[in-house]
Formats: sequence, C-alpha cells, structure tokens
Amino acid sequence: MSTPTAPAPSTTARPLQVGPHTVAPPVVLAPMAGITNAPFRTLCREFSGGKGLFVSEMITTRALVERNEKTMQLIHFDATETPRSIQLYGVDPVTVGKAVRMIAEEDLADHIDLNFGCPVPKVTRKGGGSALPYKRNLLRAIVREAVTGAGDLPVTMKMRKGIDDDHLTYLDAGRIAVEEGVTAIALHGRTTAQHYGGTADWDAIARLKENVPEIPVLGNGDIWSAEDALRMVRETGCDGVVVGRGCLGRPWLFADLVAAFEGRTDAYVRPTLREVADVMVRHAALLGEWIGDEARGVIDFRKHVAWYLKGFAVGSEMRKRLAVTSSLEALRAGLDELDLDQPWPTGADGPRGRTSGNNRVVLPDGWLKDPYDCAGVGEDAELDTSGG
Repeated sequence: MSTPTAPAPSTTARPLQVGPHTVAPPVVLAPMAGITNAPFRTLCREFSGGKGLFVSEMITTRALVERNEKTMQLIHFDATETPRSIQLYGVDPVTVGKAVRMIAEEDLADHIDLNFGCPVPKVTRKGGGSALPYKRNLLRAIVREAVTGAGDLPVTMKMRKGIDDDHLTYLDAGRIAVEEGVTAIALHGRTTAQHYGGTADWDAIARLKENVPEIPVLGNGDIWSAEDALRMVRETGCDGVVVGRGCLGRPWLFADLVAAFEGRTDAYVRPTLREVADVMVRHAALLGEWIGDEARGVIDFRKHVAWYLKGFAVGSEMRKRLAVTSSLEALRAGLDELDLDQPWPTGADGPRGRTSGNNRVVLPDGWLKDPYDCAGVGEDAELDTSGG
C-alpha cells in the first residue's frame, strides 16, 4: 500500500504494562460485538506488525460457564495471537467469578477485560454494561471476584462516564478499580445517554487520570486517525488509546497508529481501491475459514462493505450488489468491475460506524433510587448469549 509522508508526531507514549504483558505502542483494539472476532483481529494485528493489544468480542459470563457453543467459538484465538485477550460481561459476582476461574484454570486467555461500558438497551435494561457502575457495591463485588479468580492473569475494565450528566460514575468506579486490584482502566468519554452521538469528553479522561494515578488510564472515543490518538495522549495525559469505530473497514489504521507512536513519518497507509479490494476479499475469506463455511463467511462480511468503500466512487447499485453477495467469487467479480486505480479518498479518515445519539436509557425499575442498593439484579440479567 502507498505510504505518503505523514506529519511527525509531537507526542510519545511509554509502553503500557498489563500485568506481565508489555503493550508497545500503547494501542488497544476495542471489543465490538460482531466485529472483533478472530479474523478481524488477525487483519488488525498483521497491519500493526503484531504490536498492540487486540481484544475479543464481548463474552457473556453465564454463556461461558455453560459452555454455550457460539460462545466457545468466539473465544477461539489464532495460534499467533499473544497476549490472548477476552472481554467479559456479567452482572452476578458469583457467575463472573466462575467464568474468570474457568479462563484461568483452562488457560483460555492471558488477559481479562471487564465490560462496564456497553450502552445498548438489551444490556442496560438488565442492569449490565454502562448501567452497572451506578451500583457501587455491586461493581466492587464483581471486580473483587474477577481479580481474585484470575490469579496471575491481569484484569482490566472499560467503562463510560456514567448513565447521564446527572449520574456520573467514572471517578468512583476508578477508585473502586484501584482498590480492588484492577491493572488498568479504559474510559469512553461519553455517557450511556449519549450512546455514540455528540463529541467524546476527553476532559473526563484527563480527570480520571488525575483521580487514579496508581494505574494506567486509557482513553476511548473519537479516535478516527493516528493524529487523533496522539492528540488525546497529549491533551489528557492518558497512558494509551482504545480504538473502536475508527478502524471499521480500515484495519490498516493500526499501522498508522504504530507509526505515529514510534515517530515514523513515512509509514502512514493510504491504499488505492485495488488494495482495499484485496483486503476485503481476504477478510471475507478469513471469516469463511473461521466459521467453516465460505457462504456464511461472505454473508457475515456484508456488514463491512460500506465501511471499506467509504469515500470511493462506487455507484449505489454496485454497493447494493456487493452487500448481498454470498460467495468469494461473486465478491471478487463485483470488486473487479470497479475503477480499482482510485486513490484513497480525501476525508475518508473521518467518523464511521454508529454516530447518532440515543437519549433514552433503558434501566431496571428503580435503578436510580439508591447507588448502593443492589436489589433488583436477578439471574435473568445474565444474558444467555454473547454480544451486545
């Protein structure tokens, strides 16, 4: 891929230490349901040269403990992945503890991340995800069980600012994390109510860093380019970055991030459409190999088509055609009909993925009455399938 000169960074960051694992540069792939499976992590890791930390999709603790077939596939790691990183979602301390001990005893991963940041209604309506830190005692109990059950495995956590601007939780949650032995903490600078809309509050990341100087703080939110990552570190003092939507249809963003943090000015990736098309076919092929069925792999890939083609001159009919393909041959044939010599489009490095806000936060009845009372969190809060 072509590599035009990029501006020299004015920020450097120390390597991130996650237990025994050194992450250099301090760049982390955010868990994204239906996205950060083994094939996508493979692509991101290849572009990064194996540098960084690449986290699995969110795994539900109950489904893991019950050895749900789909969940057991989701925790599959390629032989070259190291460290192996799993993100867990759970609301019951006992179940979380069982899941963590299972991971540790069966050597299923090298690092465990706890999800307290998911804003989707099917999770928050049960008191999970970004709703959970409001219940301080429940949060502490879950984190304590996880850290205890993990043994030598490092435990980190990812969260949001709070439920809304009137119910911020991130500073209290940060102190709980420190007190219970969490290795590092990541903050998405939005509330649950913001969902993915508006602008991420990087000032909150800076405040969290000041509040928990004992452990590394990672910033998340609105990192669309390598320059954004450097600016976040410079402006907030955070110890590293977590990148989610910015890499959708653009796994080579991790090559840019590595180059930026290493101070190289000649390694930013600006692929032609031909090079993008090659990555698309490889992505679809990897999905087919992972699932064990080419057609299902290509069908799963469909969601990525618009992200990969963002900004390129591709007609609406062809976009629709590519979004309904069900074989590698059809995908390749459709792409070959395009003007593959098109250069990387101006402005294609900007926002992608979900950007609209969702101001209605769905919570269990009476959830906000008492930030310490854990009543109302029942067994049904543990979803029986992974994702979110």
